[in-house]
Amino acid sequence: MSTKASKSQNQIDSILINREWCKRCGICVAFCPKHVFEEDKEGTVSIPRPEDCIYCELCERLCPDLAITLVPQTRVAGDGT
Repeated sequence: MSTKASKSQNQIDSILINREWCKRCGICVAFCPKHVFEEDKEGTVSIPRPEDCIYCELCERLCPDLAITLVPQTRVAGDGT
């Protein structure tokens, strides 16, 4: 699953969750300081607020299955950033 971040000041372009690797432990939900992630009754994680991500990397670093990847923004020549 890929979710685009929309705020220009964010340092990430998207948050990826590898559904095959995720074991639904909820660590990302519990430790995210901005509550970017949510968990349903079955433990499936969603990313309803990607624009709130502050790129602290807690989710990516704490995931025991390495199922989360934060994709940095790529700069395009001449885009002014």
